Amino acid sequence: MQRFRPNLVVSGCDAHAEDDWRRLRIGDVTLRVVKPCSRCIIPTIDPQTGRRAAEPLRTLATYRRRDQQVLFGQNLVHDGPGTLRLGMPVDILA
Repeated sequence: MQRFRPNLVVSGCDAHAEDDWRRLRIGDVTLRVVKPCSRCIIPTIDPQTGRRAAEPLRTLATYRRRDQQVLFGQNLVHDGPGTLRLGMPVDILA
């Protein structure tokens, strides 16, 4: 998890469910999915040692590759200010 540097992590859904989301709400914050997240090499670097390896991008590339990019997660933008707290429910709007 640390290697991917996520801002938000959603649990309680199927793997890669976020691929089908277009809008969601967490508390009073509405977010829009703007594009899939293409992964750079940072997830291949161990944050404890600084050593680089092929994983996890090698495995992701076997089933998450599109247009010469490895996609994992989504980029979102918010529609306005609000507060996010750990454990808040996520409502999928579209």
